[in-house]
Amino acid sequence: MVTDNSPQPSGRSGASPHPGAESGGGANPVPVAAKAAAIDAAQEHPLAWKAVVKRALAVVVAGVAIYLVLPTLIAVLGAWPRLATLNPAWFAIAIAAELISFTANFGLQRLALRTRGWFAVVTAGLAGNAVTGSLPGGDAAGAAVQFSMLTHAGFDTDTAVGGLTAFSLLGVGGLLALPLLALPAILGGAAVSPGLVHTALLGLAGFALYAIFGVFLLRSERPLAAFGRAAQSAWNHLSRGRRPVTGLDTRLLAQRDTIRTVLGSKWPQAVLLTTGRLGFDFGCLLAALRATGASPRPSLVLLAYSAAGIIALLPATPGGLGIVEASLSGLLILAGVRPSNALLATLAYRIASYWLPLLAGPPAYLLYRHRYGQPTARPATPGTTGQPSQGS
Repeated sequence: MVTDNSPQPSGRSGASPHPGAESGGGANPVPVAAKAAAIDAAQEHPLAWKAVVKRALAVVVAGVAIYLVLPTLIAVLGAWPRLATLNPAWFAIAIAAELISFTANFGLQRLALRTRGWFAVVTAGLAGNAVTGSLPGGDAAGAAVQFSMLTHAGFDTDTAVGGLTAFSLLGVGGLLALPLLALPAILGGAAVSPGLVHTALLGLAGFALYAIFGVFLLRSERPLAAFGRAAQSAWNHLSRGRRPVTGLDTRLLAQRDTIRTVLGSKWPQAVLLTTGRLGFDFGCLLAALRATGASPRPSLVLLAYSAAGIIALLPATPGGLGIVEASLSGLLILAGVRPSNALLATLAYRIASYWLPLLAGPPAYLLYRHRYGQPTARPATPGTTGQPSQGS
């Protein structure tokens, strides 16, 4: 669904917690931010053999995943000639809904980064999303691109990482909460496929655990610090002979405090923007279904949407390519959509939420280069407020 992709810090996909976008960033956004910083800092050094092995493994995993879902992916892409049969008004509504969803997404990032500017946030987000959606295991690489562009535009490094981490956490939490909205229809006796019922129950359980874990992280200090020390000790034990990690407990507490500060009194706006981002992306899917002539029960489509979004959090393929098509089309069939309409609606939805934003990445990067020049890493400036220094 939408890129964060990204989880993801790279605009959507990833991290997004939407299938296909992004951001990205898997279910746990903190390592993505850390990987982004590590990639950014290591750009001037040659690749170590371990890095080469990891990247090769990511390519292999992506290849295997695409191979497993290839029949469904071919079936979805094979519906391309039938795009001419879509109702043009509903397809236009689907694209407009996705545009509003992306606007809410970037508004949430502006809130997390504590800036009123749009230009740097939008261009960096689209460029990072394009990287995430193009490369196997591209979540960290996309986050690194976005991180570097925001830093070059004048954002404080810590503000950028902390803000995008907070954004990713909110996105994942919102995605896990979606089955709550379909619960009344299920309890009301609506005919629901057992597969979708299980999806709803897993989503509710995941949201409960996520909420408990979030409250625990935001309110506790000693357990979080103890976890940091234990993880630091384990890492140093496993990586003997390399430079030891120090102060991980302090950094975890500082990151937690940054997230709490970013949300702070702005949490109503953050909740509203997160709701708008997910709601309009879901509206894009509904409009795509109506464009095919299908009119399934929205509550069942919501379950299919949320389940596909959770599946897309696993960064197996670039932008969830193949994974999203297979899961979403199959779940739409469980929701009562005819198979031919499910494939066509999935293709229309992916055009709006994945392919068009992917194509927007290179022009966004060129616009950024025209204003700011070549992005280069630079350390945080003491006392920086997080506002871009060049009128973004």
